[in-house]
Amino acid sequence: MTTYNSRNEVPLQEKWNLKDIYSDQQKWEKDYQQIEEMAIKLKASDGKITDGNTLYQFLKQKEELSYKLNKLYAFAMLSVDEDTRETKAQSLLDRAKQLNVKVSSSTSFFMPFLLNLDEETLKSYIAEDDRLTYFEQDLLESFRYKKHVLNKEQEEILSQLSEALSAPGHTFGMMNNADIKFGEVTNDHGKQVELTRGMYAKLIEDEDRNKRKEAYKAYYKPYVQLRNSIASTLSAAIKNNVTLAKIRQYPSALEKALFGDNVPKEVYENLIATTKNNIAPLHQYSRIRKEKLQVEELRQYDLSVPLVKGIKQVISYEEAYEIMCKALAPLGQEYIATLKEFKKSRYIDVRETPGKRSGAYNLGIYGIHPYILLNHRDDLDSLFTLVHECGHGVHSKLSSQHQPQITARYSIFVAEVASTVNEVLLINYLLENETNPEIRNHLLNHFIDQFKGTFFTQVMFAEFEKKTHEMAQAGMPLNVEVFNQTYETLFREYNGEDIVFDDEVKYGWSRIPHFYRPFYVYKYATGFASAIHLATKILEGDQTTLSSYLEFLKSGSSDYPLELLKKTGVDLTTPYPIENTLCRFEELVNEFSLL
Repeated sequence: MTTYNSRNEVPLQEKWNLKDIYSDQQKWEKDYQQIEEMAIKLKASDGKITDGNTLYQFLKQKEELSYKLNKLYAFAMLSVDEDTRETKAQSLLDRAKQLNVKVSSSTSFFMPFLLNLDEETLKSYIAEDDRLTYFEQDLLESFRYKKHVLNKEQEEILSQLSEALSAPGHTFGMMNNADIKFGEVTNDHGKQVELTRGMYAKLIEDEDRNKRKEAYKAYYKPYVQLRNSIASTLSAAIKNNVTLAKIRQYPSALEKALFGDNVPKEVYENLIATTKNNIAPLHQYSRIRKEKLQVEELRQYDLSVPLVKGIKQVISYEEAYEIMCKALAPLGQEYIATLKEFKKSRYIDVRETPGKRSGAYNLGIYGIHPYILLNHRDDLDSLFTLVHECGHGVHSKLSSQHQPQITARYSIFVAEVASTVNEVLLINYLLENETNPEIRNHLLNHFIDQFKGTFFTQVMFAEFEKKTHEMAQAGMPLNVEVFNQTYETLFREYNGEDIVFDDEVKYGWSRIPHFYRPFYVYKYATGFASAIHLATKILEGDQTTLSSYLEFLKSGSSDYPLELLKKTGVDLTTPYPIENTLCRFEELVNEFSLL
């Protein structure tokens, strides 16, 4: 694995180019000042929107401000993520957050004003000024929120509280990315060294069980030590969600989270129920894992090690990119050309360096291009991560190219479809082109584990969120003991009785950043189910599905997510996509059990 002691050592071509957003900080400061001035002008519109023209002028200026603010905020956030220890970048992000609060406050009057209009008056304004046709769908969509929007003074108070309400997530982020120091592990030279996330991802898959156990204990050590602090941040985040749902008169925090995408809660509940009703193949896989590892007691640190021993695929970043382009060829020439542009034009930050944000993500910036963060480790997992994030990136790029600003940003609900279709196409390509039976079995094992992580684990997380929010809504306490008991119970239900629990297992909730984005993780599972269907059809040569899928990638938020998916042939309001996915998992487990 290529390692770097500092960001300066990383080759330029493997670092993203933030100059595409601002060539220097002076331009950032200029936009900052302009946004402040624009916010003052927008606030002055309060009480002065009386016809089609004044409504259009307000909305046009608000969209222009939003474009600048997104650029400004993205630049600051990406700068911080390069090195979370860098105080200068952190200062920029803090200022961007404060500015965001100011902007939100300056426009908070608009939604109560809009919803105080009757629909006929709004339609008469639109009829007065043809330019409002651009905003019409968005304006009428706002009427869905009518009973959930407060009066002008209350909305302004909530907007001013937004930074404080986001503090639990921010605090956890700083602990998780900047402050946490893991325990020590023994390196290949017999020396004790501090564990990093990148090292952990490698060691938890090591064939040496003692190394896995040592890494596992070291990784969980700070989370167990900080359990009360982290429980406090998570409890506050959940209670904030529940309180805001009550204030805005939603039946529950879950329904508040689903409202924007117009997803009925039955989709969420059906996902959990259908999965648990078909959980037997996952329990079967745990038994297979125990047998193949030949261990008397299967433990959590045994759940990630490849079951086909002796296979250590080293895949450089260059090679990974070439494999990706070949694997995704069924998506067409335009798609592959877009991927090649990502690498050539430095949209991707590739390497793990000290202080860099962990994990991986894609951030699309309208009018600029996507930015992709990786922590590439030259292995099979990193290849999958590259393919996954580039799926998001192409989705961002195509939606930005084919949609106006108002509908270019796609919903997170559909985001995971684009990334997971890529992963399914990749594993199909790797399996089809591998002649070595041992490596092929290793890939099959890898796909089952990916399936488990992207689908089953996310459904388990989704149920954890549902249960803990329901506890908060019922006024029950949320603390370390409650989180531990809830998480451990669910872990047993999903993974089966073949696993012997170390004490660390029950603290799994404490390390999940997605819990600070309420009811987000279920979208990985619904996205995976949708992707299984679409990728299968595309690989079968179904040109109608391919064409509708590429249109889907260009659609942004031009329709509700469930409706966009229905146009590709996926209907998540029925159990079929989930049942189909679980059948596919059972087939994979049965095939692997015969090896």
